[in-house]
Amino acid sequence: MRTRLRAAGLLDIADTLDARQRLSAEDGLRLFEHPDLHLVGWLANRERERRHGDRAFYNYNLRLEVTNVCQASCLFCSFARLQEGQPGAYTMSLEQAWDTVRTRDGQALTEVHIVNGLHPHLPFSYYTDLLAGFKRIRPDITLKAFTAVEIAFFADLYGMTDEQVLRELMAVGLESIPGGGAEIFADRVRRKIAHDKADADRYLSIHATAHRLGMKTNVTMLFGHIERLDERVDHMVRVREAQDATGGFQAFIPLTFHPDNNQMRKLPPPTAADTLRTIAVSRLMLDNVEHIKAFWIATGVSVAQAALWYGADDLDGTVQEERIYHMAGSDTPDILTTAQLRFLVERAGRTPLERDTMYNLVGA
Repeated sequence: MRTRLRAAGLLDIADTLDARQRLSAEDGLRLFEHPDLHLVGWLANRERERRHGDRAFYNYNLRLEVTNVCQASCLFCSFARLQEGQPGAYTMSLEQAWDTVRTRDGQALTEVHIVNGLHPHLPFSYYTDLLAGFKRIRPDITLKAFTAVEIAFFADLYGMTDEQVLRELMAVGLESIPGGGAEIFADRVRRKIAHDKADADRYLSIHATAHRLGMKTNVTMLFGHIERLDERVDHMVRVREAQDATGGFQAFIPLTFHPDNNQMRKLPPPTAADTLRTIAVSRLMLDNVEHIKAFWIATGVSVAQAALWYGADDLDGTVQEERIYHMAGSDTPDILTTAQLRFLVERAGRTPLERDTMYNLVGA
């Protein structure tokens, strides 16, 4: 293999990894541009197996979007509606939201994952009551809710600091915040595709605050639209620097862009090869983030299976009610059962392990 790496011009990168030294941004760009995808994948798989062996994680979770009313106008979004009353707009009552958990009383759920639009007319009590109600119904379930973009929106709308918002939500049951809203950190791109929501600095600041308050969180990257490869690498480097400072990111989640039903529909979606390469480079660049997730809703089930050999060690979970990607044209199932997830992992040649939100093994 060293001969092949030398011939491909990647031996220096392999040696850097063997020495447990950090790859540079230039190294990351080389990995994106290298013609041998499988060799890049081999390097990523080697790093993945050094950390996790043949283990692949999943969780028993429920995705919930309680409103898609949103004052932001992200070009890539097929989910949001600008105001109540528009075709397709909805906002759940608290009872409707709580019923999504009540009706699953017999399920061994460990997590409710909540992401919403930026609704300008709901009181803050709607969100605190929402979480408190879930905790009354299922005290054992972990609530991973509200992206950093939502936290920033709450703070600005209700006249609070970001930390005040987090503390009040934690007081009623918030235990983690998801990674959505990161998109691409590069200002050039963000101004074009998501100009009217929290910028990269605020996103990272809110996660840093959450980490300081004792929460573990995730971080994402939306790729395959108008960003350049060097901007993907820059995004990873900024995540890595933030992780150096706080250590609070549990997983990095590359999210594939889907073009259907949004303002960027003329663009093609990322190929499977691009998705696998992005996951592989993520594993190689993010030496201080423990988990790389292949979110099967976004990648497609087959690509997610393959990604378990290209650096990913986590498939997310059962999901159950995801709308954001399906409204953008994802043709993945609405739900995978835990049995199906185990089957997919095993057929990919890995050992499936159920985890909770904090990566504790369930039933261990």
